[in-house]
Amino acid sequence: MSSGVKAARDWTRAHLATLGWERAAPDLVDSVVLTVSELVTNAHVHAHSTANLILTWDEECLHVTVHDASPRLPEQRDRSDDALGGRGLLLIDALADDWQAQRCPRGKDVTACFQPPTAPRPE
Repeated sequence: MSSGVKAARDWTRAHLATLGWERAAPDLVDSVVLTVSELVTNAHVHAHSTANLILTWDEECLHVTVHDASPRLPEQRDRSDDALGGRGLLLIDALADDWQAQRCPRGKDVTACFQPPTAPRPE
């Protein structure tokens, strides 16, 4: 599992570099990569499934979609402060501009949206 999560993070970081985001918005890149890590981990742990990662750039939003084989939609769990897990959705909610989950014929897709860094204004 951890090799798949690492591969997803590395693949995502490489693709964001092609958009120039690593230079323009390194904190945003870290947020996207952390979200990918959470979503792929959730697919493995909670859905007991492989994860299919899709990045879609429409020039307004980077859509990070992870598909898994479980039709069960993610739910926020109540966790105590000393619990080791259960905060993934809170984290994604804080990092992404928007996110949603939807069932599809063979499982579900969880998609997080990240708006691009704003270009510096010419002086």
